[in-house]
Amino acid sequence: MSEEVFYRPDEAFSREERTLPAELYNLARLMVARNAGPVFVPIRSMQFLAVLDCEEFIFADGTGSRTIEISWHRFRPGSRAALSDAVPYEAVYYSPEAVQTMKRLQGDFAKALGALASKQEPPSGDAKVIRFEPK
Repeated sequence: MSEEVFYRPDEAFSREERTLPAELYNLARLMVARNAGPVFVPIRSMQFLAVLDCEEFIFADGTGSRTIEISWHRFRPGSRAALSDAVPYEAVYYSPEAVQTMKRLQGDFAKALGALASKQEPPSGDAKVIRFEPK
């Protein structure tokens, strides 16, 4: 098992309250629960790596420096009336460029997470174990 190290800049450039669509939040939480640990989601279209855990989603440069540009945390799923409602959270930007990055991030992250989830889904249907009897 290898260890990944990410670097969080000391000071946040800015913060913003946002909402995450329910489908995206629910899928992310389900994947974290299934993995019993962090989930690594490559966002190839942006050359970013997302790391999801129970407390926070971080988005770091996926090309080598592993510097966190954006983090999403303080999710408040309890504030919604139904599971289909969006989940409020706080986005933290660690550079001026991160504000621009955020314009694409939520959509590209949703696509990358969906692609990863489709690869990890167990096949549906019934399975039978047949005894093999050599001749």
